[in-house]
Amino acid sequence: MAMKIRLARGGSKKRPFYRIVAADSRMPRDGRFIEKLGTYNPLLPKDSEDRVRMNIERIQYWLSQGAQPTDRVSRFLEAAGILEKKERNNPKKGEPHAKTKERMEEKAAKAAAAAEDAEAPAEESAE
Repeated sequence: MAMKIRLARGGSKKRPFYRIVAADSRMPRDGRFIEKLGTYNPLLPKDSEDRVRMNIERIQYWLSQGAQPTDRVSRFLEAAGILEKKERNNPKKGEPHAKTKERMEEKAAKAAAAAEDAEAPAEESAE
């Protein structure tokens, strides 16, 4: 059985609240789970200790049994010092889209043209 440590969403519309659960990977996201391991409330401030609550002993047990944490849960575990930090690389995330690149090129061309126009009268007055 492929086990996952993942988030199960609760809460009402636009008011998310998540349970950190150990579940079979074939079960639905908010469906059947084996054990509740903690909670995550994204509406609380980042420095609040109630934002992420985890039962560390049970999480370590499930990890020893071969359960794989999802990306978000692994970030929580890295912050708690349970897992080593993974090197993540998403080079396209910070890259602007094509239209934005075109606008930036146009803006740079206009700025260069304006700089040339500003230099030309200054050279004529120097002579």
